[in-house]
Amino acid sequence: MLIFEMGSEGRNATAQFEEPTEVSDIPARHLRGCRAGLPEVSELQVVRHFTNLSKKNFSIDGQFYPLGSCTMKYNPRGAHRAASLPGFLNRHPLAPEQFSQGFMACLFELQEYLKDVTGMQAVSLTPMAGAQGEFAGVAMIRAYHDSQADSARSEILIPSAAHGTNPATAVMCGYTVREIPVTSDGDVDIDALKGAVGPQTAGLMMTNPSTCGVFDRRIQEIADIVHGVGGLLYYDGANLNAILGKVKPGDMGFDVLHMNLHKTFATPHGGGGPGSGPVGVNDRLSPFVPTPVVQRRDDGTYFWADRDQLPLSIGRLSAFMGNAGILLRAYAYARLLGREGIHRVGEYATLNANYMAARLAEAGFQLAYPNRRATHEFIVTLAKEAKELNVTAMDVAKRLLDYGYHAPTTYFPLLIAECLLIEPTETESREEIDGFVDAMISILEEAHRTPELVSAAPHTMPVKRLDDVKAARDLDLAFEGS
Repeated sequence: MLIFEMGSEGRNATAQFEEPTEVSDIPARHLRGCRAGLPEVSELQVVRHFTNLSKKNFSIDGQFYPLGSCTMKYNPRGAHRAASLPGFLNRHPLAPEQFSQGFMACLFELQEYLKDVTGMQAVSLTPMAGAQGEFAGVAMIRAYHDSQADSARSEILIPSAAHGTNPATAVMCGYTVREIPVTSDGDVDIDALKGAVGPQTAGLMMTNPSTCGVFDRRIQEIADIVHGVGGLLYYDGANLNAILGKVKPGDMGFDVLHMNLHKTFATPHGGGGPGSGPVGVNDRLSPFVPTPVVQRRDDGTYFWADRDQLPLSIGRLSAFMGNAGILLRAYAYARLLGREGIHRVGEYATLNANYMAARLAEAGFQLAYPNRRATHEFIVTLAKEAKELNVTAMDVAKRLLDYGYHAPTTYFPLLIAECLLIEPTETESREEIDGFVDAMISILEEAHRTPELVSAAPHTMPVKRLDDVKAARDLDLAFEGS
């Protein structure tokens, strides 16, 4: 029920606040001639309406959320409390440096932590999201080649298992995209890569582990091939959670990466934000990092390094220093975990994924890469069920809602037919994981016994199966009230 349909004429929620009789500072010509068309409801109706709406949403606070490639993990409330301390909340972004030393010290230490975790030599915290971090990374690659007067570099190579934002980023930075296939066991096809590189290669974008849920075992050979023709390697940090504290992208041979603090370092993920996508670079690209960057003087005080100190910088990407509240959450998260805690993130994320994959395989689900050990996520393919039972991956995803679970990522990566990309993260207990696996097993049994039950799901949600094609082609966002 819409909130407009709940009220009655004349009902309001103004008992605790006096409605102004006049607004003298607004010119009369700009004032309404009649009351705004707002719902006429009581305070209790408002509270119940929005509380009940919130219960209809799936969220990490309420349910297990195994969205592959997205790392929907629980984020400790302590990190949020630390970022909400009055000294942080009340600081104006234009406050002079001498009144911002504590805040700047936190950001400087965060830069150092991220350098250590990634094996990079410099970090800029300014990108406001992962997509902007991607853009910054490829823009720095372009700036580097331009500084070398190497105008022949026109292509970015991207494996077929890459994230969909990678080709968009490359095109935005003025490059053409060349796709590199992966082999049947999930690794980048080395022969295809050798045949694609050349003087036109600006760089290669990939993540490791990839969206296939496996670690590319020939990554150093890949780096040698790309570097051998003068190209650079960009690391998409979407899957950094899998290797946190275990292996560093810098040690794999990557020149630049972005990190999703909203996936890996304690920021709530989903719902459109908030985001933060710092970039890390090696020495070759450090002159080009976006500004401002926090630097420390010999006397221990901190200052914003801008174009004056970094004349080759690609420039500013945000109004101030980045998404301050998110950066502080990441700083608090790193301090809460410490070095050994960060190591455990990758260990438990990988343990949970492999345990879940083993249980599902034993129950009859087909793994996309049965001969590979999973990283933090893995892929189940329902191609057999779709062909024999007419039950698709989307049907299983919708049926999971009836069991109280948000679905895994569906139909991604595109190279695996009828796939579910499942990521349990490191924060889920064995009991929670077992509950999800039991639900999947029950749905598989239903698919064999009563396939129409699964293909018509969900049955318990306020909104049933939608016509996705019609919604995309005939988009109507207007509300017509009485």
